Amino acid sequence: MAETRVALVTGANRGIGLEIVRQLGRLGVMPIIASRELDKGKRAAEQLASEGLEPAVVQLDVDDPQSIVTGVANAKDLFGRIDILVNNAGILIDGPSSGAPTVENVPLSIVQQTFTTNIFGPLLMIQAVLPTMKEIGYGRIVNLSSGLGQLSEMGGGYPAYRMSKAALNTLTRTLASDLGHGDIKVNAMCPGWVKTDMGGPEATRSPEEGAETAVWLATLDDSGPTGGFFRDKKQIAW
Repeated sequence: MAETRVALVTGANRGIGLEIVRQLGRLGVMPIIASRELDKGKRAAEQLASEGLEPAVVQLDVDDPQSIVTGVANAKDLFGRIDILVNNAGILIDGPSSGAPTVENVPLSIVQQTFTTNIFGPLLMIQAVLPTMKEIGYGRIVNLSSGLGQLSEMGGGYPAYRMSKAALNTLTRTLASDLGHGDIKVNAMCPGWVKTDMGGPEATRSPEEGAETAVWLATLDDSGPTGGFFRDKKQIAW
């Protein structure tokens, strides 16, 4: 890219989000760690500073609409623009475990909390950054989804998580269609089963592998796709 792009990554103080920040920084992008707790974001930035990277940090809780407005405004104040949004923050609180809930018995409170973080948060983030992207005539929006939200492969279990990620895929396609094939590209991706706090130690992929496709989508050139769902840089069925 001819100029330094600025990327805002939610939930970026650990796991896949932190690795996305690391890989973007190595590509010459200016990453901003959006962290629910500012101290944790600063510690993550210090870790990356020891590797020669210099990410910025803003406090941003995707569960809190006002925190989103303030966090995005603070990010924009730092660099005057936001070119890339990676909606990475997410939760999985309805499995896996013995006795994990199914559609028959999942508490509404779990569904509501999952949707608040996994779909309402990304929606509000998009609404907060789109005016800036339209103003500068450039944007890359990456939504971290999951194969568990893939209708073509839909199975049982994880009802709240599955529904929230299916909704995130709907948001991706709807926004991409609204924007058309212009300078703002919107895509979703599945990182696979990754060794993180969410994925657990038995997961089969590293954070580096999980982040790779998100970074690719975040740095697409003008000929890149929009409105797609990807895993390992290959388009997959919805």
